Amino acid sequence: MADDSKEPDDDKKEREKKAVEERLQRSAVVSKGGVRLAGGRQLDYRATCEYLPVRKRAFGDERGEPEAAIFTTAYELDGGTPASRPVCFAFNGGPGSSSVWLHLGALGPKRVVVPDDATMPTPPYAVSDNPLTWLAHFDLVFIDPPHTGWSIAAGDEARKSLLSVDGDVAALTEVMRLWLTRHRRWGSKVYLAGESYGTTRGAALADALLDINVALAGVILVSCAMDLQSLFFSPRNDLPYATFLPAFANVAQYHGRLKGALAASPEAARSAAEAFVAEDYLRALHAGARLGGSERKRIAKRVAELTGLPSTLVEAQNLRIDNQLFFVELLRDQGRLVGRLDARATGPMAARREREMSFDPGIEAIAAPYAMATLAYFGEALGLADEQRYELLNFDTHKAWNWNRGESRGNAYCSTSAELSHALRRNRHLRVFVASGRYDLGTPYSASDWSLAQLDVPAEVLARVEHHYYDAGHMMYTRQDDLVKLERDLAAWLDAA
Repeated sequence: MADDSKEPDDDKKEREKKAVEERLQRSAVVSKGGVRLAGGRQLDYRATCEYLPVRKRAFGDERGEPEAAIFTTAYELDGGTPASRPVCFAFNGGPGSSSVWLHLGALGPKRVVVPDDATMPTPPYAVSDNPLTWLAHFDLVFIDPPHTGWSIAAGDEARKSLLSVDGDVAALTEVMRLWLTRHRRWGSKVYLAGESYGTTRGAALADALLDINVALAGVILVSCAMDLQSLFFSPRNDLPYATFLPAFANVAQYHGRLKGALAASPEAARSAAEAFVAEDYLRALHAGARLGGSERKRIAKRVAELTGLPSTLVEAQNLRIDNQLFFVELLRDQGRLVGRLDARATGPMAARREREMSFDPGIEAIAAPYAMATLAYFGEALGLADEQRYELLNFDTHKAWNWNRGESRGNAYCSTSAELSHALRRNRHLRVFVASGRYDLGTPYSASDWSLAQLDVPAEVLARVEHHYYDAGHMMYTRQDDLVKLERDLAAWLDAA
């Protein structure tokens, strides 16, 4: 029986096309604001919210029909000569995440304040002045990719192109080119800041922008995810068991699950795990079934000591502890789940003590507070009254994502570190700042260590890449001390240029 409630494809396509056109016809919404920095200096700024088009390109014609309307929020200092200031384009990841996390977590002149200990704050939720805003260093442009925030695409064909690794890079390349043109900022130094999948995107953009003659001064990668093979647990991929183990040890020490010298400090747990991975664990994983019985028991015992899990469980898992197992087993005796994006956070298991993680305490602690504070800020301070749903995290976009990049791009695991390596070799002035949270089990610091070590560049080029560490999770800036350290590290990195 036919579903009479289903919208005909032609009607849906026309409706979505009109929705894109309607957004692009809206005038930019401009408001004024100010913030006082930690050192006492007052910054007055102009905030501009606008939609930019991504057009369907044909050979020799860049003015085709719009495929998407991309929502941007820009902060530019009032007064002076704008072209003399650097500009930083910023975005988050997912894929399927809006730019709210960087925008109102660390970079923008306003931020959502949450508890330092990764617990959920008490409502109501609102933004506060951010005296550590990166507006002190450059003008800021926050980009919401298609189907995040209020950005939308014009139909299924456009979505198929845009919701992919390469289509997304092409779209954001065009958005940045158009913003620089509209705002007459081609004379500015240009930086990128991406978080999580935003680092996957950012590494590729560093190279793609050179193809349209935009040479970046710097790329800032927060919670790095350039090489997904180091992050995704799957059959015949032993790499993440090794790249996650030091982070597991760090988290286990935090929750009091380690003993002896390993329990003394996070540093002791990390260094022991890093040494074990380099000296024994990688060899044992590579040996597989060839590993002798006594050696297998020794490896299992050490993995258990470093993760706080029972040795019998490690042996039963063939010496391989994945993230989902760790989340549910580390604190099983307490009936608690361990967070993924911030492993300092925990949440109650169901009474039946589930075997799979049913929610992430690390993101649940901040998702609703950020969403509600964001919409209040957009409506009250920036003057936006859009009744369409603001997609803070669009899981449909994540599910629809096309990770394939063609045969010339390597294996099934998406990787953009080759593009960053290429950009570093092409642009002798490009510098890279990487930030990792020690309690991030989405993109662990130890996996980022591995990824950066694999960059295909000579030593003198690799010297332009810095890795900084923080004592919180994926969004390390939710912890006040790390917010301070992040801004201080960034300022020193900029000064060193």
